[in-house]
Amino acid sequence: MLASKFHINTLKEAPAEAEITSHKLMLRAGMIRKHAGGIYTYMPLALKVLRKIENIVRQEMDSAGAIELLMPVVQPAELWMETGRWEQYGPELLRIKDRHQRDFVLQPTSEEVITDIARNEIHSWRQLPLNFYHIQTKFRDERRPRFGLMRSREFIMKDAYSFDRDAEAAGKSYDAMYQAYCNIFSRLGLDYRAVAADNGSIGGDRSHEFQVTADTGEDEIVYSSASNYAANIELALAPCLIAERADAQEPLLEVHTPGANRCEIVAEQLGLPLSQTVKSVVFYAEPAPAAKDSQAQAGQVVLLLVRGDHQVNEVKVSKLAIFKHGYRLATEAEIIEHFGSKPGFLGPINTVKPVTIIADSTVANMSDFVCGANREDYHVRGINWGRDLAEPVVADIRNVVAGDPAADGSGGVLKIQRGIEVGHVFYLGDKYSKSLNATFLNEQGKPEPLQMGCYGIGISRIMAAAIEQNNDDNGIIWPIAMAPFEVVICTIGWDKSEEVKQQASALYDFLQQQRVDVILDERGARPGVMFSEWELIGIPIRITIGERGLKEQMAEVQVRGQAQSRKVALADLQQEVMSLCQALRPSSH
Repeated sequence: MLASKFHINTLKEAPAEAEITSHKLMLRAGMIRKHAGGIYTYMPLALKVLRKIENIVRQEMDSAGAIELLMPVVQPAELWMETGRWEQYGPELLRIKDRHQRDFVLQPTSEEVITDIARNEIHSWRQLPLNFYHIQTKFRDERRPRFGLMRSREFIMKDAYSFDRDAEAAGKSYDAMYQAYCNIFSRLGLDYRAVAADNGSIGGDRSHEFQVTADTGEDEIVYSSASNYAANIELALAPCLIAERADAQEPLLEVHTPGANRCEIVAEQLGLPLSQTVKSVVFYAEPAPAAKDSQAQAGQVVLLLVRGDHQVNEVKVSKLAIFKHGYRLATEAEIIEHFGSKPGFLGPINTVKPVTIIADSTVANMSDFVCGANREDYHVRGINWGRDLAEPVVADIRNVVAGDPAADGSGGVLKIQRGIEVGHVFYLGDKYSKSLNATFLNEQGKPEPLQMGCYGIGISRIMAAAIEQNNDDNGIIWPIAMAPFEVVICTIGWDKSEEVKQQASALYDFLQQQRVDVILDERGARPGVMFSEWELIGIPIRITIGERGLKEQMAEVQVRGQAQSRKVALADLQQEVMSLCQALRPSSH
């Protein structure tokens, strides 16, 4: 490709709307152009990147035995009604009507459609296992689209769906997809972690996220210093930090703590470590649907207790049996009714009405701790289980913190880093096949529900995540596997020197023959301007050919991200470029 024949339109400054690095650099490099909140055109440079990501994804999916099809962007509402997600999915599901006033959705995902296909196409155990995938535009009506492609409303995703006869076979399909994802992200040249994760609204009971590590990531990843244990912070096991509860040493004492509505203030006023205080968080457990009209079986107020320097983990809380019918934060009126005090001074001692108390495992082993007195501006110190309070229900309900011992028994400590989710694999079981009556006939001729798995990769999000992970003050540093071009040949004096033209053209022709994705810049821009533009765009290898170097039979080679360029003899140039390309490409597996 000649630069003069390609569309390149870079900006010196990013628009004010751009908030994070990838958004700024993609706009400056002319890769995306905005039309509405979270809706962009992928310009030619970006489209080349997307196609390279898609090609690697297709190769690995095909190698893992998945079969490509293409499902529609617009889906009939009836399928979503069958699974109940028409009501459950919420406002992110964009509902539309056609001219006949029939309901449709713009697909955010395709579980309903693929299960509809399966119930009509799969009849016998002999057809299993099957795995279908497609790469298609998705739409989720985000409340606040932001960060460019990181949280857009319209995006490109690869989603795959496996169908198996039983849980054991489905586990093998899951493992095959897990390995395919590892291959994909390794080939793309990204630093990533596969972490245990929560299933969220998709459902199912086995789940891993693939996170590209980056300081700007929205997610927190927890991993052990001594093992392969890794999890999203929402799911990371929080160990008890106190091996054995100590005997009570202090008497129960109510103390005046004016204005101390946070544990940090309480600890400071009382001269105690923050770890000696206990934080109270109050939730309301919804009753079973049939019991909502029955006064005798109303919902419950639940008091959750975590150490003052810890935070309640709402994902873990949502999985507690007491909240199986739903939950919410208690209202101020409910809190006053049960505790006799406004929030900020709550605790398990002297509640007005009985409440269910659930303590984090560390709190359950604390002694002589401090909590709210259920009276404004007062706390109680010297609280002990057994003596002052009945033993609590104990559960893991907190976020881990860096330095916690790893709960996998490896002897390591937990570390936390930020990440960007770019892939997610789920084992769904029969969640969708039962609701849509997708069955197959087993060897005995009896119908059984299909066991399903679901596997998504954010194709367009990978592009943004790669930039967040790979950039410097000059611009993008693309991993070579997804770079819009692998090599750029910059010419100085193209229109003035026939030798420059000949040498550059010869190298360009050679690289094309070797199937290297190369662009030749013959536009005649000043060297500084030309170099800055290609550094902004992020091409991995830059070759500079000019009259001054040719007098010495030399060309300049610069690898993006390396501080120094170096001179290479023309006689060695072709081999040198090919060696660099090979060195920068990750292995296939």
